[in-house]
Amino acid sequence: MSKQKFVLALDSGTTSCRAIVFTHEGRMVAVAQQEIQQFYPHPGEVEHDPEEIWERQLAVAQEALRIAEITADQVAAIGITNQRETTILWEKSSGRPVAKAIVWQSRVTAPLCAQLKKDGLEPLFREKTGLVVDAYFSGTKIKYLLDQNPGLRSAAERGEILFGTVDTWLLWRLSGGKLHITDVSNASRTLLFNIQTLEWDSELLRLLNVPRAMLPEVRPSSAIYGETAAHLFGSPIPLSGAAGDQQAATFGQACFQPGSAKNTYGTGCFLLLNTGPFAIPSRHGLLTTVGWQIGRETTYCLEGAVFIAGAAVQWLRDELQIIKSSDEIEELAAQVPDNGGVYFVPALVGLGAPYWDPHARGAIVGLSRGSNRSHLARAALEAMAFQTRDILDAMQDDAGIRLNTLKVDGGATVNNLLMQFQADVLGTPVRRPVVRETTALGAAYLAGLAVGYWESQADITKNWALDREFSPLMPGHSRDHLYRIWKRATERALHWDE
Repeated sequence: MSKQKFVLALDSGTTSCRAIVFTHEGRMVAVAQQEIQQFYPHPGEVEHDPEEIWERQLAVAQEALRIAEITADQVAAIGITNQRETTILWEKSSGRPVAKAIVWQSRVTAPLCAQLKKDGLEPLFREKTGLVVDAYFSGTKIKYLLDQNPGLRSAAERGEILFGTVDTWLLWRLSGGKLHITDVSNASRTLLFNIQTLEWDSELLRLLNVPRAMLPEVRPSSAIYGETAAHLFGSPIPLSGAAGDQQAATFGQACFQPGSAKNTYGTGCFLLLNTGPFAIPSRHGLLTTVGWQIGRETTYCLEGAVFIAGAAVQWLRDELQIIKSSDEIEELAAQVPDNGGVYFVPALVGLGAPYWDPHARGAIVGLSRGSNRSHLARAALEAMAFQTRDILDAMQDDAGIRLNTLKVDGGATVNNLLMQFQADVLGTPVRRPVVRETTALGAAYLAGLAVGYWESQADITKNWALDREFSPLMPGHSRDHLYRIWKRATERALHWDE
């Protein structure tokens, strides 16, 4: 490998830690990945081990450099992208986590959120943060951990306990404890951050009883934050970009113009629409969120979150064991011409946008004597597409626009059956890029912009290349019929566990 420079992206996801080395053309030259363990202490609760996240993320970063046959001095910058609302508390002095990380999927704070709503506080949170009051977000997770551990809150008030989402945790460890920072996109997902003033909000901190001293400094998404501790990679590397995974994917898809949108198919599904410098409030239960900040320019997005998308395929693999690996799902689903009337509503941890029902539970409806595992496999794939339509319909109404195309990325986009059905059920062309790891690519772009590796967003747009466009083939009356039944199936899953 020549002495040219590269950018390293660290993608710390919900089910795995990944590291990817990118060239100036946005091409991947090395990928390393390791899965992380999921803990389910009670139904609806999900946790991770913060030390495992750090150890595996470091290991794949080092492995990616080995695979690429490059050294630290050939890495222009490191960018980080992460599962966003997952919450970690640790001791400032030792760096030791005080508890397992509470994952964004966890519903452990649903009772607390219900009380906040009962107290009439949701409109205040919505106005200031752009978010709904839901167990999804970090703020109530922090309060829960402080309430559960006697003495922890007073220690946090003294600055002895630090909070971070996964980006903050990794930046702390990578810098040898010198950086306690987050970026605006991750901060905007905490229920504690005012997206208009771009500051931690004193009133919200008071309502959730979260000490300001434990919060990280909020920085732009693209800026030189510091550098890695020298011993980790042999010599220091600039740390210069950070963004939550969905914002990073939107950036990696070059959705720089207001009105452009992307959908990421991962553990969940996340559809983001660029609304430019304006934070547009939603009338349909969508989220208003910070996309990214570069210099003094802040870009906002509307977002719809589906909690369970690819995770439904993992559930078929791990719990029902009807497939041995996730990539078998397309072949199995293709063995039947349609879903045979079977609908799978994967509300395994409640439902996100636009329903926001933590009490929804998974439902499989429409079974008959002829139903088989192929129908269930197809229903799991179709559920991703139907849930995406739920969000896109709401999003287009909020923003007052009609999308001409939808850019897609994430692991499930390799599934041509799913992508064609997505185009069919939306009635909108679906565009899949050559580089599908757009989450990591967005983190690389943000980091590289900060150090001058890429000169501008126009420079980045030139790198975007189409792999395949899926055009709608289904007649409109068929599309409407299928979606109408999906809505009926969803009604069966709502409020199940109240």
